Amino acid sequence: MLKKLVGVIISLFSLSVLANSPVPLEINGQKALVFINQDPPGTRCNTNVQIAAEIANAYRLPILILPQTAVPPLTPAPSVWYNGQNIAASGGAHNGMVSYQIIADILELEGTTKQKRQGKLFNDSVRPEFDKFKSTIKTGK
Repeated sequence: MLKKLVGVIISLFSLSVLANSPVPLEINGQKALVFINQDPPGTRCNTNVQIAAEIANAYRLPILILPQTAVPPLTPAPSVWYNGQNIAASGGAHNGMVSYQIIADILELEGTTKQKRQGKLFNDSVRPEFDKFKSTIKTGK
């Protein structure tokens, strides 16, 4: 009985943490994209960081990458938040890992400003090496 009671209390606490955004909603008046990583980061966290780099190459918005120790306890890691809304969370949506397209679709719907000129990650001379690097992170090979 005590185990069930403790489990219910923990569940309610974790739901309240997720109900209230554990990350900044805005930075300098712009909606923030926040990635929360395990400490040390694992494969999903590293993949999310690569997605953050791709997003930064295409869109103008504040992007934060925080270790789990910098957010309230029981905040899932990895997880991704935009404007205080959870997009992905370990054990939840997308199991904590996002793709460029998931984030880009949200940013397009929000009308987020794009970079005047895309960064080097979308350059044909850089992209194959970047994709190879991402594959190495995912497979370890």
